Amino acid sequence: MGSRGRSLLAASVLLLAGCATTTGGGSVAPTTTAPTTTPSSAGAATTAGAAGVAGAATGCHSRVETTSLPDWADTGFHGGSSGPHVVGAKGDIVAVLFAHPLRQVRKDGSNNKILWVARASTTSPDPTAPAALVITATLDGTDTRVTREVAGGPGPSIIDMPQAGCWHLDLRWSGHTDTMDLVYAP
Repeated sequence: MGSRGRSLLAASVLLLAGCATTTGGGSVAPTTTAPTTTPSSAGAATTAGAAGVAGAATGCHSRVETTSLPDWADTGFHGGSSGPHVVGAKGDIVAVLFAHPLRQVRKDGSNNKILWVARASTTSPDPTAPAALVITATLDGTDTRVTREVAGGPGPSIIDMPQAGCWHLDLRWSGHTDTMDLVYAP
């Protein structure tokens, strides 16, 4: 490799070393951790893989809305159906955030309550698919991944994450899928 190639490589390493994602008032710096086991909201243990730089951070793309919920998601709400919520990328599920902002550590005794509301499907769900809402969450810019389950499918839940930052959620329930990003503040 010539001196120009080494210079470009060194500049790239410096650029990547200085990258961090700022979300929800916190900074998520690349870290490395040993695999850990963390409890899910349903009480089952899940494993987080080794964290590390997985490439350039992509950022959080799902906005927290404070307007009215979509018409299909407001059943059961009385006296107005507005409040903090995030709609899935495909528009098939909504996360109604009863604790906003979501926090990695809640010092006030409250919890990260999320009500998951799925759009009624025009197609029959897959009868062989598990009814639980399975959430595979990946911390932005890392390999840190955790799995959470909401027994019985979309509904009320307490969803905690092991680190603050932007979490990319892959959501699966009854043969349906959607994605969204949620930010957890420190």
